[in-house]
Amino acid sequence: LSGLPIDQSFAVTGSVNQRGDIQPVGGINEKIEAWFELCRQRGFTGDQGVIIPRSNVKNLMLRPEILEAVNNGLFRVYAIERVEQGIEILMGREAGALNDQFEFEPADSVMHLADQTLRRYDEIIDDGDDDEEGADGL
Repeated sequence: LSGLPIDQSFAVTGSVNQRGDIQPVGGINEKIEAWFELCRQRGFTGDQGVIIPRSNVKNLMLRPEILEAVNNGLFRVYAIERVEQGIEILMGREAGALNDQFEFEPADSVMHLADQTLRRYDEIIDDGDDDEEGADGL
């Protein structure tokens, strides 16, 4: 919706509740190891990594070769608590936040750009409703 590209160098795992909080998942070590292996087979670029729930950090038991790749800047592990943090990592731009007028700021943020797209869609729908009768014939 924002029109911005999403960085495809990352694997993302976790669940998000309705408030934007990132929740833990099972099998975190296996998920990281699987993505790491794929990145190794394709060749490390230094941009690849994973985004995981911060609440899963206590469960990490990564193989020494993964830790070495992280320490050498070949692979990254980001632990996040909020969906906005993930948006910023994946899109390389501030997520944005609602102001008192229920508008997203700053103007170049991901949320502001997505909101502008949704507002354009709403205008298109509203314009179309003026020309047609409603489903109930009114």
